[in-house]
Amino acid sequence: MLQYAVRRVLLMIPTLFVISLLVYIIIDLPPGDCVTAQIDELLSRGDPDALKHAEELRQLYGLNHPLMYRYFSWVAGIFHWDFGLSCQDTVPVRDLIGERIVLTLIMESATIAFIWTVSFVIGVYAATHQYKVGDYVASFFGFIGLAVPNFLLALVLLYVGKVYFGLSIGGLMDTEYMEKPMSWGKALSILQHLIIPVIVIGTSGTAGMIRRLRANLLDELQKQYVVTGRAKGLSEMRLLVKYPLRHAINPFVADIGHLLPEVISGSVIVSVVLSLPTTGPMLLGALKTQDVNLAATFLLLVAVLTVIGMLVSDLLLAVLDPRIRFGATGEK
Repeated sequence: MLQYAVRRVLLMIPTLFVISLLVYIIIDLPPGDCVTAQIDELLSRGDPDALKHAEELRQLYGLNHPLMYRYFSWVAGIFHWDFGLSCQDTVPVRDLIGERIVLTLIMESATIAFIWTVSFVIGVYAATHQYKVGDYVASFFGFIGLAVPNFLLALVLLYVGKVYFGLSIGGLMDTEYMEKPMSWGKALSILQHLIIPVIVIGTSGTAGMIRRLRANLLDELQKQYVVTGRAKGLSEMRLLVKYPLRHAINPFVADIGHLLPEVISGSVIVSVVLSLPTTGPMLLGALKTQDVNLAATFLLLVAVLTVIGMLVSDLLLAVLDPRIRFGATGEK
């Protein structure tokens, strides 16, 4: 397993290099650059120095250099934790994304904990109480969660909270704590505002996980080794935990590969609807304005978390499930 892990880690290096190159090129492909919109605004105001200002901005951001020169300069800066300047605020990218990444980590970590806890409890209950009232209720809410888009649920909660309860649902803290250092009051405000986003973002993930865990666990409960365990006198709880649940839990572990990237992406559409100050809306704005350094940095972080998540999930699957073997051959 150690050799497999080392081989996968070494493979990550060229993989991330190719991903970063493709991302940088694709973001730069549309005509114009991040200065174009600013210059168009100055020209609409009749500014006679607009073109001169455009050249100054392009030199400032390095846009007067060829694409590959800018790409390798960006890559070289990564090793010094320097991701270049953002065109949105003319500040270093690392300073711009710092606080938003912290808030995104808090929100998405709470969402992942919500998904795993709720789906595990409901999925196991539904599988062990097949065709009973609890199973039907869990299946009903599972289908609703899969059918209703997250952003639509967010809009419904915004309307219900405002019209019927007079609540302003949105943001991750009260306005009085904006631009202020962390304190107990600010932390409590963040926790209170986390409830709605966690429910909205976690609903679809929870619903899908419940269905997969229920199906896998039902399949394991019907296998011969379960019948043999009951014949030997094992209690239902011990039998469930020792064998079927260990095999049926694989979807939880396998989902690490795509849950970790969500920690950075931050559920873009829901974040825009609920006005959440996470990385999602900032990434969307960077893509719309062709802020190459900012957008490429975000997407590179997503790629890094993706390959790390896939490696972690593969290693944990091998530990949890003895049926998985690395380097297995088809010899008979």
